[in-house]
Amino acid sequence: MSSATRPATVRERVAESDRSVGRLLLVAAGALFWGWLAVSWVNRWLGGVLVPVGQPLVPPAAVEATLAGVPGLAAYAADAAFVVEMTPDLARGTWLTVVITGVSLGLGFVIAVPLAVTRVYGRFSSWVSLAYTELLRGTPLLAQLFVLYYGLNLASYVPGAVSGVFARDVVWVAILGFTLNGAAYQAEYIRGALESVEEGQITAGRAIGLSKLETIYHVVLPQGLRYAIPSWTNEFVYLIKYSSLAGFITVPELYYRADQIAAETFRYTLIFLVTGAMYLALVLTASKLMVRVEDRVAIPGLGAGSEE
Repeated sequence: MSSATRPATVRERVAESDRSVGRLLLVAAGALFWGWLAVSWVNRWLGGVLVPVGQPLVPPAAVEATLAGVPGLAAYAADAAFVVEMTPDLARGTWLTVVITGVSLGLGFVIAVPLAVTRVYGRFSSWVSLAYTELLRGTPLLAQLFVLYYGLNLASYVPGAVSGVFARDVVWVAILGFTLNGAAYQAEYIRGALESVEEGQITAGRAIGLSKLETIYHVVLPQGLRYAIPSWTNEFVYLIKYSSLAGFITVPELYYRADQIAAETFRYTLIFLVTGAMYLALVLTASKLMVRVEDRVAIPGLGAGSEE
């Protein structure tokens, strides 16, 4: 009897059951995390329809009283109440982290695609693309943010049409910095994916009457961009974590707010443990999301899941 048809052993069934329970707990934790964020954000946008703006959704005193009566958790009741009290500030910071990451990733992708195409198929333009990617990848992101904010003072040049969208115009400077830097890395991921497409497809496209640009657009890019998704996911994950650098130019994102709370309360270990867990939740969400995207746009018959 082949391994594909033999009955599962007791050990295998137990292992599968454990994996199912683990996945269920992970989904439940994710739903709780994003549910809390969504309710917190909506409550703030609507002016405090559930609780006053700036107040936690659950009273810290009630949390402390509840845990104090639970054996084994009573010692952590005060810490839990403190974390709950800080959740409004952490939720506000997380919102900016999500916005900066999403906008920068999207705008960076728009820049990265032509950079990658010109790098692979251009002549003089390939050298321009190479210079851009090497300059942005070869210098520290924090230094780039400092140049944009402190050196060029770009926050003072934010157009009036978008000024005031965020509490501080420096957020736009951070988005610009992450966009330019992320575009360089994304361009390299996409370039590698484009080079994995067989050159014969360019010849085939030209043979049926398509121009070189039309062949790239209709034949190469649809395949190359699919191949780039795993590498592109890395940039998504990196950008979530690198967004914490925006705090160094006074952007009140998640890390900045956590650092302020820690400086005021001196509870550095607890605050940064919670902050680290929140970044981990964002990263896991991004990874799972991109797995779904990769499965959704996969080319039939190609990839690990294809059948012989």
